[in-house]
Amino acid sequence: MIIAKEPRPGQVKTRLTPPYSQVEAAALAEAALRDSVRAVAAAPATQRVLALDGLPGRWLPAGFVVIPQRGNGLDERLAAAFADTYRLRPDPVVLIGMDTPQVTPALLREAGQALERYDAVFGPAADGGFWLLGLRRPDPALLLGVPMSHPETGKQQLDRLERAGLAVHHLPELIDVDTAADATAVAAGAPGSCFATALRELSR
Repeated sequence: MIIAKEPRPGQVKTRLTPPYSQVEAAALAEAALRDSVRAVAAAPATQRVLALDGLPGRWLPAGFVVIPQRGNGLDERLAAAFADTYRLRPDPVVLIGMDTPQVTPALLREAGQALERYDAVFGPAADGGFWLLGLRRPDPALLLGVPMSHPETGKQQLDRLERAGLAVHHLPELIDVDTAADATAVAAGAPGSCFATALRELSR
């Protein structure tokens, strides 16, 4: 599952403005979303879900079930997306966002396979959050009330999982694209991505 916003100017990647314009930031967001969608499409899955705030565009290929996001804060929207996806098909759920265009099908495959042996999978982000969360049996109580967009979001989310007695498999840390410096670092690490291509085009 991917949780994402429609890449509309002024609504996404606002921390990239400046140095980029709202239109340029939206173009980078769309490129990152394309990379995320392609990684999920290439990874083994029993279903592929997009929990979307907004409307799908040309960046979404066939084969995805689109569901609307529900809830107010991000913790509520994440909990609802897990619950709705699990209701569609009661299999383990792996969730990513649209901020890590360097994600690979291999990492997603590892997350899915880990849920055969572990209760949860956790991918920490360099900004203190997390880029992936996998749950064998989603439960809103594992997410509701966890402070989001906070320097200790990842730590508190991991603490919540461990306090619930879940066995957690850890994935490598990735960089979320929030700032221009993040964008440069991520593009350098994934030069063949749609995101890196979009960033190069904006730098010309």
